[in-house]
Amino acid sequence: MEPVSTRHLRTKADGGDSRVAQRQPPNQWPRQSAVRRGRPSESARLAFNAGRGARPACEAAAAVAGRPGRRGLRPSKARARAPPAPQTRLRRLAHLVLFCPFSKGLQGRLPGLRVKSVFLVWLGVFAGSWMLYLHYSSYSELCRGRVCQVVICDQYRKGIISGSICQDLCELHKVEWRTCLSSAPGQQVYSGLWRDKDVTIKCGIEEALDSKAQPDMPPRRELVLFDKPTRGTSIKEFREMTLSFLKANLGDLPSLPALVGQVLLMADFNKDSRVSLAEAKSVWALLQRNEFLLLLSLQEKEHASRLLGYCGDLYLTEGIPHGPWHVAALPPLLRPLLPPALHSALQQWLGPAWPWRAKIAIGLLEFVEELFHGSYGTFYMCETTLANVGYTATYDFKMADLQQVAPEAAVRRFLQGRRCEHSSDCTYGRDCRAPCDRLMRQCKGDLIQPNLAKVCELLRDYLLPGAPADLREELGSQLRTCTTLSGLASQVEAHHSLVLSHLKTLLWKKISNTKYS
Repeated sequence: MEPVSTRHLRTKADGGDSRVAQRQPPNQWPRQSAVRRGRPSESARLAFNAGRGARPACEAAAAVAGRPGRRGLRPSKARARAPPAPQTRLRRLAHLVLFCPFSKGLQGRLPGLRVKSVFLVWLGVFAGSWMLYLHYSSYSELCRGRVCQVVICDQYRKGIISGSICQDLCELHKVEWRTCLSSAPGQQVYSGLWRDKDVTIKCGIEEALDSKAQPDMPPRRELVLFDKPTRGTSIKEFREMTLSFLKANLGDLPSLPALVGQVLLMADFNKDSRVSLAEAKSVWALLQRNEFLLLLSLQEKEHASRLLGYCGDLYLTEGIPHGPWHVAALPPLLRPLLPPALHSALQQWLGPAWPWRAKIAIGLLEFVEELFHGSYGTFYMCETTLANVGYTATYDFKMADLQQVAPEAAVRRFLQGRRCEHSSDCTYGRDCRAPCDRLMRQCKGDLIQPNLAKVCELLRDYLLPGAPADLREELGSQLRTCTTLSGLASQVEAHHSLVLSHLKTLLWKKISNTKYS
């Protein structure tokens, strides 16, 4: 402790007044002392000013960003300050962008809100906007019902095509297009209303969906799709042409002449006992659609949608009140955001009660049986997903989409002799896969997994959750046995019908004599 006189003389020598310095409180000392002690960081000073309400955060940031030094320092006393670093400028800019949209009162209440948190909020808003943009962009590509109608009606007015619903579609406008259900740009699917009936409208417009084409520009398809039969073709020649086409796609079956008769009967929609060139062109174009061929082959089966009418290659089927299971479970925008496990859990929670699910599953098993023992050969389900399955108001199973159900003859013709390195090279559709002969490097004709095995994989996830306790173990055991079925011809006849019968009996025994039956 040095003497007071010495301390007084040293202060005088420094040019200051010791008496003034001793009387002034610390917060009123000259501002040069703050410079000597070290100034607080920019972020701390901004948070302090915003917290005390001295000035709003964005105004403080703008004031700091707009001047090189502190106001109040005399030029002779202020220290020279270097320009702010790029990181500091970015931090100030982020502070301005994130906080300035808020009101002044709200800024005062957010002293502890970090820039990172607000940045994440804005990032979420941006991501949501981008997802909405992508959703509606994909919607505009998938849903082109107006283009489809323009194309069909243009061909109808030129006299190139005809059909049972052409007048209602193009002149009377009695076909009402409602919700878009398309899953691929080339196949337009809409729910609709026709003559007070709920219908499903289906139309193919592959050429119309060229990415370089204008959205409303009608494509010129009459030269490609409606090129057969040519003018001068007799009804006998058209009958033989249809029979040859069905043999190539369904196989050489004794029941094919009867199917040809159905085709000609449907072509003569006005019942004038003759088939015009426009009628023949329309039916021939429809036969090129795999689903239409299946609808025609399975017309007498209760689990396939009934064909109601057509115009060119556009056709109507009966509507399904409760469409595919996944459509009923979640909105389309949320499906890509959820993991498969959570998606499946929501399907179980939002879907029908377990007894109703058992009834739907019995119908699906009966449909598999119809495909295997059909009048027009065997058919393969080449995209076995819940998206293709629907049910009526009474929970009777209906196949909502037959696009990926293919005749055995067509699948074998595609796979037989195809060059391959692995089994994945021998795939028709999504999951109709044949083994690859590594020595010959060619695909074999028999499929690895039959329809029933693929359906049982679906039912295992659909039926076991929520199943009655006294049934769960036995049901799980039978479904596991079912999924191990092979597609080899030597095993199909021996095990297919037996396993299918056991599953149907087990489920039916549980729901019979109840309101669910």
